[in-house]
Amino acid sequence: MDNKHIDQVRSFSYLGAIVNNTLEEEIRERIAKGNKAFYTNKTLFKSNLVSRKSKLKLYWSVIKPTVVYGCESWVLKESIIQKLSVFEKKILRKIFGPTKEANSIWRIKTNNKLDELIKHQNIINYVKAQQLSWFGHTSRMPKTSIVKRIHKWKPFTGRPAGRPKSRWMMMSGMI
Repeated sequence: MDNKHIDQVRSFSYLGAIVNNTLEEEIRERIAKGNKAFYTNKTLFKSNLVSRKSKLKLYWSVIKPTVVYGCESWVLKESIIQKLSVFEKKILRKIFGPTKEANSIWRIKTNNKLDELIKHQNIINYVKAQQLSWFGHTSRMPKTSIVKRIHKWKPFTGRPAGRPKSRWMMMSGMI
């Protein structure tokens, strides 16, 4: 192009999101950035001077947004749900710490107990709410909007043979 060499790449980062790759790679990258955000603030999370409520607010305002950036376009497969849940439970266990039982044995909190402590405001529910919010936003756009036209676009070619991929619109019964 105008005697300039342009490298061909498989993927690149644009506005913090990985482009031209699989969603699993994107999730893995987002979780790695969430871990980096956690370990950057590790002294706050380990400190006894900071309350659990403050640590939880720090998680909700710094770490979770880092992990779920761009989640409105994700297709939530079971493997992705599992990875996000494991990441969140790991962070929550570090925030809330172990529980001392009646027989003086320390145990880590169960998934159900952690879910109760955060009042069921887990990362998966958040992603689903963001997707629904984005769907509502695009459905209210005028028909001439580029986003709306792309959302309603139907490809001219047929689908390949085999089982169709699971999509959010199909799963929610919107089509």
